[in-house]
Amino acid sequence: MDRRTAPSAPTATNWASIGLLGVIWGGTFMVVAVALRGYGPLTVSAARVTLGAAALLGLAVLLRRPFPVMTRRMAKYLVIIGVLNTALPFTLLSWGQQYVPSAFAGISMAALPLFVLPLAHVFSDEPLSLRRLLGVTLGFAGAVVLVGPGILAIGEGMEPLGQIACVAAAISYAVASIMTRRAPPIDSIVFAALTLVVGTAFLLPGMLIVEGVPRFTATLPGFAIIGLGLLPTALAALLRVMVIRSAGSVFMTLVNYQVPLWAMLLGAVLLDEDLPLRFFVALAMILAGLAVSQWNSLKRLLLR
Repeated sequence: MDRRTAPSAPTATNWASIGLLGVIWGGTFMVVAVALRGYGPLTVSAARVTLGAAALLGLAVLLRRPFPVMTRRMAKYLVIIGVLNTALPFTLLSWGQQYVPSAFAGISMAALPLFVLPLAHVFSDEPLSLRRLLGVTLGFAGAVVLVGPGILAIGEGMEPLGQIACVAAAISYAVASIMTRRAPPIDSIVFAALTLVVGTAFLLPGMLIVEGVPRFTATLPGFAIIGLGLLPTALAALLRVMVIRSAGSVFMTLVNYQVPLWAMLLGAVLLDEDLPLRFFVALAMILAGLAVSQWNSLKRLLLR
């Protein structure tokens, strides 16, 4: 029988984690684009998940975190989540970003809450309320405004397949999020590490067969892969598991329509890009969507 307990009210730590994840994932697409200048998409995916798995396994051992008894049910959840949360979406996004702008990848991640809401309503203990639906829809609309006109248009050549790959990655993340919420009890660090190990087991053979053994070079693409393995893979996987297990999968989706917002903001800070008027319109819509969907949680947090 599946263990299904209602998520607790989001804490200040949960909100801080959501903010940090927004920053990390907002910069990921730019870093992936840099890594793809020197490596193939399977190599980028396999390298980041392998580095992430090694980092979290080392942390789990160093902190002496308890590893679970590997029952059939536990193994099933780890394999499914490992594939749907790492191997499949990492590959889809890396491949898709060869043919679409990083902004499109960002907007596809912003659509993730729209997939999670109905899935959470049917398969978990997080019912779909009108307020949640309105809040997430408003946040997604803000993300569309942020990216600007034309980004959702169907492209030519390989671009439509790249667009489909990015959306498919969002759906994969959504299903993995629900599965993470329903998984048996397990230490968060160990859980994140083992799902990355599963991703490594699937991606490494594919990389070796299709793209061969990669050579690390002390260039920007090489350092980009190392950064991808440690921040948006290892650290983000840990934070993601902790938030979902404590505050629920629907709360976790709040990070997704922050992603294009942070991507544009980081571009302005790091690359000296201009912030257009739509940035500030989108910011207002995203913050309003967040407030609507999480009004009760915000009220409890502010009244403490």
